[in-house]
Amino acid sequence: MATDTQSFKTVATFNERVPADMLVAMLGDNGIPAGVFGADSSYPSLGYARPIEVKVNESDYEAAMSILAAADKAE
Repeated sequence: MATDTQSFKTVATFNERVPADMLVAMLGDNGIPAGVFGADSSYPSLGYARPIEVKVNESDYEAAMSILAAADKAE
């Protein structure tokens, strides 16, 4: 039986879904697959109690952080 050895790392946390989706799109545009975790609640206000996380594969973490740093400098 094969085991999944890939793990995820959080690159950012948010209280709302929209900015998390925007970050996932930006990372995807740069060739880094990413996903939104913790945004599946029926009660959006719970985002303040449990943040919404954007995660990438551990192997893509450094590249994702470089893209985020470059985006911050551009602002």
